[in-house]
Amino acid sequence: MHPGMPPPQPADAILAHLRRRQEEMAALLAELARRESPSVVPASQAPVLDLLAAELRALGMRVRRLRGRASGGHLYAAPARPPAGVAAGVTAGAAAGVAAGAAADIAPEAGVAASGLARAGQRAAARRRMPAQLLLGHCDTVWPLGMLATMPVAARGGRLYGPGVYDMKAGLVQGLFALRALRDLGLAPAATPLVFVNSDEEIGSGESARYVRRLARRVHRVFVLEPSLGPDGWLKTGRKGVGQFIVRVRGRAAHAGLEPERGASAVLELSHVIQRLHALADPARGIAINVGVVAGGLRSNVVPPEARAEVDVRVLRQEDAPALEAAIRSLEPTVPGTRLEVTGAIDRPPLAATAANLALWRTAEEAARQLGMALGHGTAGGASDGNTTSLYTATLDGLGAVGGGAHSLDEHVEVERMPERAALLALLLLAPVAPRAAAPPATRDADGHEMLVA
Repeated sequence: MHPGMPPPQPADAILAHLRRRQEEMAALLAELARRESPSVVPASQAPVLDLLAAELRALGMRVRRLRGRASGGHLYAAPARPPAGVAAGVTAGAAAGVAAGAAADIAPEAGVAASGLARAGQRAAARRRMPAQLLLGHCDTVWPLGMLATMPVAARGGRLYGPGVYDMKAGLVQGLFALRALRDLGLAPAATPLVFVNSDEEIGSGESARYVRRLARRVHRVFVLEPSLGPDGWLKTGRKGVGQFIVRVRGRAAHAGLEPERGASAVLELSHVIQRLHALADPARGIAINVGVVAGGLRSNVVPPEARAEVDVRVLRQEDAPALEAAIRSLEPTVPGTRLEVTGAIDRPPLAATAANLALWRTAEEAARQLGMALGHGTAGGASDGNTTSLYTATLDGLGAVGGGAHSLDEHVEVERMPERAALLALLLLAPVAPRAAAPPATRDADGHEMLVA
């Protein structure tokens, strides 16, 4: 047996407990999916966050709602009281201090009342000794409002279909039921469990990334509840880094019939730029370029004075990012009279297979063995907030649902796999916590905080 795992008996009890609650899990997922929550409609997030907050409070957690400016806001939750038996030898005050300290980390603007400064100091000292672990997910989806009319929530053939079920509302449900199973069975997690759910992940986590970074620096490990990899439900120990660029071409308008020679076609120049961008792709090194949106021109009888392209860039190795960014930014026009404006960056680094991440994977592999599950791991082409947390602490991604059809009309989850996935997560929450790895002093983020390296 792997030294990082509890004995097999809890695995059997947890799995049996969760299998008896499969219908409850499916019902909660269906309700979450009916509450449509597109990233680009902030107000749509409230009903989903309300339901999640209610479920977390029912688990005995204190929930903080973090308001968004451009997003629908986010949820942070921590135990109102430390789980019974958690981290033997650490006082209840210390365990409470972890939650309070993390809350202060993600929302320091809330401040601390003068009368509470002494208590805050005690909590700060305590939380340095008490380990914590984070369940991380998002509630926003790529689907616009009204998709339920053509993509209704429906159960058929052992699957549940609907907008956002696979990416990633089922993962949120599995996280809730993993915590519920530990509570119901009286099993104490090895570290204080914290929960963070954002509502802007599908559009780059621009507003929530600061909270994700702060929490990642606080906790010993992160479990990302994003969908699993492939039909067999593999975990994700690697992800590509992602960047978005916009290329604008400025030209000069002219009448296409009377004096076209006075014009400078922005569309013609953009056609050359697109080919040069695609030439930067290198599949053998995991570099992918996609010009996904193109627009330009005024009318068919006008030489187009402007055009634009939106470019998606993905890299498997962080060392490839600077040169690729430089190549995109240094593009020069070839059509006389045109000029280029390039904005954007590769702002989500790859999730690398660090030593800490692989150690967490090995713990998951042993947990799966106890559950009678075959489990593999691999690299995904898409990014998640796990790319960010992995810079600071041990991270294991892809712990969400088994299913398919992410971002497509047949999005679905395999309902009968949900209990075993929740059981896997529950066992990971029980696993002893490895010491945090310290990064070399020179390896720091823009705020001066230490990051892990592969």
